Amino acid sequence: MVIAMFEFQSQLIFPTHAVASAGPLPPGAEKLSLTVGRHRLAGIHIPPDDRAADRTLILGFGGNAWNAQDVAEYLHELYPETDVVSFHYRGYKPSGGQASAEALLADAPLVFDFAVKKVRPARTVVVGFSIGSGIAAHLAAIRPVKGAILVTPFDSLKAVAQAMYPWLPIAPFFDHEIDAASAVSKVNVPMAVVAAQRDEIVPAERTDALRKKIPKLVFDRTIERAGHNDIYSRSDFQEAMREALLAVTR
Repeated sequence: MVIAMFEFQSQLIFPTHAVASAGPLPPGAEKLSLTVGRHRLAGIHIPPDDRAADRTLILGFGGNAWNAQDVAEYLHELYPETDVVSFHYRGYKPSGGQASAEALLADAPLVFDFAVKKVRPARTVVVGFSIGSGIAAHLAAIRPVKGAILVTPFDSLKAVAQAMYPWLPIAPFFDHEIDAASAVSKVNVPMAVVAAQRDEIVPAERTDALRKKIPKLVFDRTIERAGHNDIYSRSDFQEAMREALLAVTR
């Protein structure tokens, strides 16, 4: 079983085969394309409903079973006054290449540079959902973001995996670590954490461990009775996300 876990961990962590294809582009949206080495990353830009001179860019990083268009459309519903950009992760169609923690972390600053050059915003806020929270945390440590919103976040992806399979020696074989705690400890920009009280994927202690490492935690909300996946349909979560944006950009 240990050997099988090692061999198939990439498919378990990055279930590219299970990700739904993007639908038709929403009105006003445009497809984006970024070449990274031998691979092409595909993305989407949804402009604000009402353009303003003082523009805010929301750069979204979804969970491991999301496609980028769903991420962008969801963020646009939350923040219709902002520009929203999200890219399909490497290995997630229509992006090319093979998904890995190393690849996603390496692509994130390139996506940031591309999006900022295109939109030329007054400020950029990164929003990460689930595994995307770890990518957003790392990005905030190496690029000039105004703030970061981390949803159902963790301190260490390896620690989350170990908690899911406590009877297996995960750590020695784990090949996709995302050490979000070390990343956020180096970030002195406003950060928000939005967690799920009944998160069945990310244990509460993994989120608590991350909180303790954030130097400038300006918003912290746990959505009662919410799970890891059903949190997004909750009106109290959506309100918390709007409050979080105000907190990190204040």
